[in-house]
Amino acid sequence: MLATVVFILVTTVVAFFGPKWYKSAEIGRKLSWLTSVPGWPIIGNVLEFGVETDVLYDLLRLTRKYGNMVLIKFCTQQCILSADYEFFEFVLGTQHVLEKSSDYNYFRSWLGTGLLTSRGIKWKKHRRMITPAFHFSILENFVDIFEENGKILIKKLESEVNKDSTEIYKFINLYTMDVICETAMGVTVNAQVNEDSRYVRNVKEIGQLFMNRAFSIYKGNDLLYMLSLDYYKEKKVVKELHDVTYSVIDARRKELEKNRSDDKEVDDTGIKSKKAFLDILLQSTIDGMRLSKEEIREEVDTFMFGGHDTTSSAISFTLYLLSKNQDVQKLAFDEQKEIFGDDIHRNCTYSDLNEMKYLDLVFKESLRIFPPATVIGREVTKDVEYKGKIIPAGTDISIFTYGAHHDPKNFPDPEKFDPLRFTTTGTKPYSYVPFSAGPRNCIGQKFAVLEAKSCLSKILRNFELQPASPEHELELVSEMVLKSKNGMRMKLVNRK
Repeated sequence: MLATVVFILVTTVVAFFGPKWYKSAEIGRKLSWLTSVPGWPIIGNVLEFGVETDVLYDLLRLTRKYGNMVLIKFCTQQCILSADYEFFEFVLGTQHVLEKSSDYNYFRSWLGTGLLTSRGIKWKKHRRMITPAFHFSILENFVDIFEENGKILIKKLESEVNKDSTEIYKFINLYTMDVICETAMGVTVNAQVNEDSRYVRNVKEIGQLFMNRAFSIYKGNDLLYMLSLDYYKEKKVVKELHDVTYSVIDARRKELEKNRSDDKEVDDTGIKSKKAFLDILLQSTIDGMRLSKEEIREEVDTFMFGGHDTTSSAISFTLYLLSKNQDVQKLAFDEQKEIFGDDIHRNCTYSDLNEMKYLDLVFKESLRIFPPATVIGREVTKDVEYKGKIIPAGTDISIFTYGAHHDPKNFPDPEKFDPLRFTTTGTKPYSYVPFSAGPRNCIGQKFAVLEAKSCLSKILRNFELQPASPEHELELVSEMVLKSKNGMRMKLVNRK
């Protein structure tokens, strides 16, 4: 009896994994021209990676030990890990490697096939349709939203003044949640006022569930994941998130129809001048057809996901760097005084933001040192040729952004915080890719920069940023975005 059970189990495992191992071995043979990280039979290089908090440092260790372009094997999956400039240019600049890697599939329960996760024809059509939503004339309307939520942020931070240590990330994270909900859906969730709202908690929880799955061997398998408690948690959280988005879509659609029927003042698109991202989607067409309710929900949720944690991470790291570099902070504040003059606390305008040239350099340099997306994943769906060598279909590619940003060949003295490095000529375009690059770059990067500059400007004009006491050093962790496991601490002092 026992022998029969063992035979059935072995047969099942071989039947399930056998074809995958064979395909993986075949891909490995075609990639033999690459330097391979030495690994173990069957499991490959899984043991090269420790706990999830160490992944960033594991990737750095491997690229520095074996080279800027190496082959890594995870059980049945072959992956090219690269921090090489020429390979960046090839992958990000080509039309032949546009598909996101399988890791992004974890997000599909929430995001469906929105712009982040969609493929092929759907991605191309939706990208073309959504691009006008980020025209400067649309973005200009969002500045008021940045400003009003920024005022709430300042009031919250006033309670932290003169404390030896303030963890800034939690405040910025709630600020960006308020901004993204209002700009994406046109609704106010008051995350900064009501930190315990169900929607805010659900967004945080779904992010953690995705991370738990990404760094788990058995949860990475769809069948085994369905046996875990996380699977049922995810279903519940996703349903609640979708219910909110769908209800907002219905309400906004009715409001737009009412405005048209009442002949209220509208612009040339038929929408009131202050448009949410959702409003634009409701008015959009592809091949003469309106988007379905599900397609609209996918894109709104994608914008929510892409514009929340990434922006809060980037702003928080910038504030931390400014607190550690008083000379840079002084130059940034001097620029604010030049722009705002005696009326230092007036509302910021779109024109003001465009004048903040030095603050722009500060934010750029912060994104270089701490890029929110440390790795960009792509999948090769058909054989492609690179420098006379074949990269076969089925290969995963990990574009190691953090590694390239910290490579002295790309940026001399890479650990130094030096905003003026971006004023020199000759920076290679694919050496700096915080928003990715090429055809599939981040469509919301202008939005993110404007929001960040608005927030940074408001904080700089109200507070002097000083190092925390005791001295605080970051413990970086690469989750869905780059964060600090022990927070980002500093001291806030009122500006005089």
